[in-house]
Amino acid sequence: MTSTYGDWLKQQRETAGLTQQELADAAVMTRSHIAHIEAGRRIPSKEDARRLDRVLNTGNVLSSFLPAEDAAVADYFEAARLLEQQAVMIREFALSFVPGILQTERYARAVLGTSFPPVGEQECDRRLVTRLERAKILDDPVTPVVWALLDEAVLRREIGGPDVMAEQIDHLVGLAERGRIQVHVLPFSLGLHPLLSNMLTLMWFEDQPPVAYGEGLYMGKIHDVPGVIQDLQHRYDFALGNAMPVRESLALLKATAEDYRHHG
Repeated sequence: MTSTYGDWLKQQRETAGLTQQELADAAVMTRSHIAHIEAGRRIPSKEDARRLDRVLNTGNVLSSFLPAEDAAVADYFEAARLLEQQAVMIREFALSFVPGILQTERYARAVLGTSFPPVGEQECDRRLVTRLERAKILDDPVTPVVWALLDEAVLRREIGGPDVMAEQIDHLVGLAERGRIQVHVLPFSLGLHPLLSNMLTLMWFEDQPPVAYGEGLYMGKIHDVPGVIQDLQHRYDFALGNAMPVRESLALLKATAEDYRHHG
């Protein structure tokens, strides 16, 4: 989403002589939500836009010209990264790779090394630093609460070689056994499940509505429309209900790491 919509909202707010907090109070929203909309990181719901129109006396402009929900997001990852840093709860579903915030350095380097078209070593190092910085949100012992729902393919697809895979899976086990994350595996034997088509991240916040982030080849999308969020949460919950329990998931992780060490 471009910042044009957010820029116009900011202009109207300033013309009305309102601070972000004053507009938020009058429209029954949060200041941070207003800030995200003005910065182009969020799209208001239709009801939020209607309330903004009423407060700013802008007719139905803000509600009528909402950016399309399925519009491409050119800066999708940066927006998702910023939201990730603010979340108090994150629920990840991974289809092919270990989620970025849970990756070890060597695993992350192997993943980034598969970029196409290929990037130079310097650019790969820059991206690696960014990815490892994201993982620092786990340095806090409590927040955010993180659940990782992993398709079994994440464990079986060898990234970087057996030693790298064993180290990566051991890292997941360590985080889980310390109670820092909760891990569930969706086994191959389950067959089809509601999340099979894409990766998904669900995020909750203290003072703003939840969002979802989905990513595919050369594209990513932040969803904040309430109906879409609810549908994605239901899909996640349905898949989670069919996943292996924590104890069995950890047993599979440990056995798989041992298999990689033996193979290596």
